[in-house]
Amino acid sequence: MDCGNTLKLGQVVKALAGRDKDKVFLVVGITDDNCVYIADGAKRRIEAPKRKKIKHLQKYNLISESINEKLVKGERPDNSEIKKELSAYR
Repeated sequence: MDCGNTLKLGQVVKALAGRDKDKVFLVVGITDDNCVYIADGAKRRIEAPKRKKIKHLQKYNLISESINEKLVKGERPDNSEIKKELSAYR
């Protein structure tokens, strides 16, 4: 199954289940088994992102272009950049 069409790198999502429920994150990685890696730059840092099933996330039609560009190039964004991008959604 192609997860790339469901969620994109840098997309804003909200956790619907687990201890991170109702918190907002950015997608920082996509696997091929219906899971993604998410980070918020604070508790879930880019160095240790949370692996989450797509069905446990609510996606928003908002993509951080600066974060997306870095991740597509293979670069790692700073936690401060992620926090700044998410500050409007908290």
